[in-house]
Amino acid sequence: MGSDDILLALVVAAALSFDFTNGFHDTANAMATSIATRALRPRVAVVLAGFLNFVGAFLSIAVATTIARGIVDNSVITMEIILAGLLGAILWNLATWALSLPSSSSHALIGGLVGATLVGDGSSAVKFDGIIRSVIVPAVLAPIVAGVVALTATYFAYRALARLREDDKHATRSFRFGQIGSASLVSLAHGTNDAQKTMGVITLALIVHGSLNADDFTVPLWVKLCSATAIAAGTCIGGWRIINTLGRRMTEIEAPQGFAAEASGAGTILASSYFGYPLSTTQVVAGSVLGAGTGKKLASVRWGLAGQMGLAWLLTLPAAGLMSAAAYEIADLFGIDSAGPVVIALGAALAAVALWTFAQRTRVTSADV
Repeated sequence: MGSDDILLALVVAAALSFDFTNGFHDTANAMATSIATRALRPRVAVVLAGFLNFVGAFLSIAVATTIARGIVDNSVITMEIILAGLLGAILWNLATWALSLPSSSSHALIGGLVGATLVGDGSSAVKFDGIIRSVIVPAVLAPIVAGVVALTATYFAYRALARLREDDKHATRSFRFGQIGSASLVSLAHGTNDAQKTMGVITLALIVHGSLNADDFTVPLWVKLCSATAIAAGTCIGGWRIINTLGRRMTEIEAPQGFAAEASGAGTILASSYFGYPLSTTQVVAGSVLGAGTGKKLASVRWGLAGQMGLAWLLTLPAAGLMSAAAYEIADLFGIDSAGPVVIALGAALAAVALWTFAQRTRVTSADV
């Protein structure tokens, strides 16, 4: 096995590690509201989400194509840049998870790739027009659209319940059953959109390695299987910290609100996946939850926490980019084409262990959500 093959193995391992962190970081996107309203038990919810994440990963490759071809120039990108980009994204994911802040795994990945590319190949290798069109614009519009739809749906749901004068217990039970379906749809959408990002990165690495033809874009079956398995495994362990934030801390969610939030979020994510937009499912679902929270009269929304989440979203692209740029520079010090990649991989592993240890000081389990 040559040095190029070893580097490719490192990149694939880092990509699947990122996919795993994406799973437990973003479990809340699908299941936070269903758990909060007791439509699903916590453990059942995350296993169901993991299974549907796995299935959803096979529905499309449009987002994978955008990641592999629409963010950076794959004719000049190097394997070392891809590795540094992945490591920065992983560390940002773990940092925000440790702080219990929902943030975008998608934007962490894209920011990481862009940051490492800027220091490795320069700005000419970054496709800024593609980033604006496929990342920035959807990032601004999608949460607003999902939030408005959820707000409207929540408002009319409570109006309808008031007119029908249905028994509260019966109505709540009906919406809880509906939430099982809507939460499942979000999980499927999450797998469709987010697992593809890892597929895109691994496919990009295979193109750079020379194992695939850039002109005839395909995602190998083994890449699909590994990416689907990694995100499903991460989801199944339960991202309880973020679930607690979205499901309980931001606003009190009742079954009609949960159903409205999940349905609007799923529709937005699936539509974006169809067009190949690497959307932040976290932002969409958080926008839906905020919309559902404000759609009910006298509902309480913790806007201070929402502001912290908004700040985390704004920082994600540049912060992950800076981390990845630093990783590339450190690798360069030790030899970018020799020991450098191994050094930054080991350093990132140690930093990940430190962040995990820090998070255990304020541990959140399934019993807390």
